[in-house]
Amino acid sequence: MTSMSPFPVLFIGHGNPMNAIEDNEHHRCWAALGQQLPRPAAVLCISAHWETRGTWVTGTDRPETIHDFYGFPKPLFDVRYLAPGDPALATRIAGMAAAGTIRVDPGRGLDHGAWSVLRAMYPAADIPVVQLSLDMTLSGAAHYALAKQLAPLRDENILILGSGNIVHNLGLFHFHSDEEPAWAVRFQMQVNGLIANRNHTALQNFGDLGADAAAAIPTAEHYLPVLYALAAQRDDDRAALLNDRIISAISMTSVLIETP
Repeated sequence: MTSMSPFPVLFIGHGNPMNAIEDNEHHRCWAALGQQLPRPAAVLCISAHWETRGTWVTGTDRPETIHDFYGFPKPLFDVRYLAPGDPALATRIAGMAAAGTIRVDPGRGLDHGAWSVLRAMYPAADIPVVQLSLDMTLSGAAHYALAKQLAPLRDENILILGSGNIVHNLGLFHFHSDEEPAWAVRFQMQVNGLIANRNHTALQNFGDLGADAAAAIPTAEHYLPVLYALAAQRDDDRAALLNDRIISAISMTSVLIETP
């Protein structure tokens, strides 16, 4: 069953894994989104934390909770987000791209880029979730083109959810610091302007955005998920910014794309 309007699309700046369990402004924002948005039939999550050669989609019916981090408190490792998978949806997603472009991984679970956000949005873990990997051999433009092929999922009440951070430089990050480095603020403002002006071409070619971009995106995996959200934007959609702030060398900015 489809709705009159295409389902909203999200990019979430997920930040520190502790946001999954802490009662903070970010967790509360994600929880509010889960209440405010229509209930999706399923979620397709594109997370910064599944880097591959080639593109894969999870095909297990019971995805495990992957704790792909270290040095955090035991309560974070105790989290289990046991949402069902959807093997049939995974197979269909693989069929939406050119033959062989997307392959099904029958065993992989959900990494923290997915479950840290979904635990806040849908705590009952009763909505099927599949996750798409990031082929790190592809250019930004190629990721955007692949995402375009998956955008029709919006017409099936499926939530396309990108999870990463537009600014993400752990080498310059300082824990317990609320500083907002000038380069990070400048780059986030630059990206916000490009999103507002729908200049998706410039956003795909992020390597051409200057020195601030080089500092904000030392590696591409946290940035690329925003392209999957933007590729699903339609002519009459609006893009609203949420959690638009910098914490040291990480941006928490999120983007909600929906039809007014």
